[in-house]
Amino acid sequence: MIDQMLIGVIAKTDYVSFTFFIGTMAMMAASVFFFLELNNTSKEWRTSVLVSGLITFIAAVHYYYMREYYQETQESPTFFRYVDWLLTVPLMCVEFYLITKKSGGTTGLLWKMILASVVMLVTGYWGEAGLGNATIWGTISAIAYFYIVYEVWMGDVKKLATSAGSAVADANSALGWFVLVGWAIYPLGYLIGTADGQWYESFKNIGLDMNIIYNIGDAVNKIGFGLVIYALSRKAS
Repeated sequence: MIDQMLIGVIAKTDYVSFTFFIGTMAMMAASVFFFLELNNTSKEWRTSVLVSGLITFIAAVHYYYMREYYQETQESPTFFRYVDWLLTVPLMCVEFYLITKKSGGTTGLLWKMILASVVMLVTGYWGEAGLGNATIWGTISAIAYFYIVYEVWMGDVKKLATSAGSAVADANSALGWFVLVGWAIYPLGYLIGTADGQWYESFKNIGLDMNIIYNIGDAVNKIGFGLVIYALSRKAS
C-alpha cells in the first residue's frame, strides 16, 4: 500500500526522474504558449506554429509516461523514447517544408525528409534494442541522418530557404544548427547504448546518465525548434 502511494514521488537524489519531470513541464508550457499564440500569428505562418505546439505537446505526454516508467522499473525507457521520436522528428522535418513552401518547396522533398527521419529512427531502435547487428543498423541510421543534414545545409532545403529571403534563410540556418549539433546527442546515446553496456556504466560511474543528457537535449531541441519558427513568424510578418 505504501509503495503504491509513493509512485510518482521523486527522491531528492533521483536526478533522472527530476529531468523527466522538468522536461514534461517545460514542453507542456511551450505547447500552451504556441497554442495561445496561434490567434496572434498571421495566417501564412499559423500552421508552422501549430506544428511546433504539437511537437512539444506530444513530447510532454511521452515524458510524463517515461518518468513513471523509469521510477517503477529503474530502466531506461528506450522503446517509449523512440515512439516519441518517431512522432516528433518527422514533424520537425515538416517544419522545413512549411517554411520553404512559398519559395517552391514540394511535397516530394517533404516525403524524402520524412522517410529519412523514419529510417534513421527505426534502424536506430533496432540496433539499440539488439534486433540484429548494431553496427549495420547504426550505419544505416547515420546515413539517413547525414542526408537530412545535407538537405538542410547544402541541398534543396538550403537553396529554397535562401531564395525565400533573409528571414527564412536565417531561420533555416538556426534550425540547421539544431539538426547538426543538437541532434548529435542521439548518435552519441546510440553508441553508448550499444557498446555492451561498458560506455553506459562508465558514464554512470562519473555521475552521468544518458537519460539526463537525452532529456535536456530533447527539451532544448524541441522547444528551440519551436521558438525559431515562432520568431520567424513574427519577423516575416
